[in-house]
Amino acid sequence: MIKKFCILLTVIFVYSCGSSSKVRTASSKNSTTKKHTTVKTHTGGTKSGNAGENAKPTEVLEATSKLKVTTEIVNEYISKFKETAKDNMRNHGIPASITLAQGILESGAGVGTLCIKANNHFGIKCHAGWTGESVRHDDDAEQECFRKYSDPAESFRDHSLFLTTRSRYAALFKLPKGDYTAWAKGLKNAGYATDPKYPDKLIGLIERYELYKYDSEVIGAGYNKPVIKKETPIVTNKVAEDGTTYRVSQGDTLYSISKKFNVTVDELIKINNLTSNAISIGQILKVKS
Repeated sequence: MIKKFCILLTVIFVYSCGSSSKVRTASSKNSTTKKHTTVKTHTGGTKSGNAGENAKPTEVLEATSKLKVTTEIVNEYISKFKETAKDNMRNHGIPASITLAQGILESGAGVGTLCIKANNHFGIKCHAGWTGESVRHDDDAEQECFRKYSDPAESFRDHSLFLTTRSRYAALFKLPKGDYTAWAKGLKNAGYATDPKYPDKLIGLIERYELYKYDSEVIGAGYNKPVIKKETPIVTNKVAEDGTTYRVSQGDTLYSISKKFNVTVDELIKINNLTSNAISIGQILKVKS
């Protein structure tokens, strides 16, 4: 009898352990919940190989994306879209130099995330009334709404319409088409960008890549690109002994001279009584008032 009783207790114990294990397993499975992940668009710099291997000149561009690109990529972008920019200048009155500089800066010379995802070359957000396609992209705030285009030409055209149809940009179209400095500053003053250095970035790109020549091709006049006649000797850079004047030489621009003497372009224009950015080889400029 005692033996049977012990066997019975053993069976009951084994059965209870098995049931407890099943309950724990079921409880563990029921406690698992699904996680929802929000994917955000972040754009970083491009990775590079060995530092000294095939090094090429680079350009750091930062607007809707921050990218480091080679000057070769920038030149390819210019070559690809210069005619589009010139056509838009003829049709809408926006300097081709400004359009190209904005495109280079805002799109990362065509390799920025927003440009690749949405053909958006100018960082134009959706704004009220936009009924076209859109994408989300981190900018001043996370996951902001940006316009999406079917091709780059549509983006360039919409950029022109964006400026010509909004009253806050009306003052721009009273400026000379060849005065890219005034246009760059006017865009910032009208609220196109929040970056205080935006005008300098545009002017720097225009100067380095000589984008002003495309304005000249449209308006039919030489601008800030002096032509050297065969009989004209090339004058080397030379600062007067008192350090207050400078003789303009081949390749000089007001922007490059302002950087050389740590003054602003506006100061150079003012102290030399200039009416535009145009200068010529051999011209004597005051660099100190």
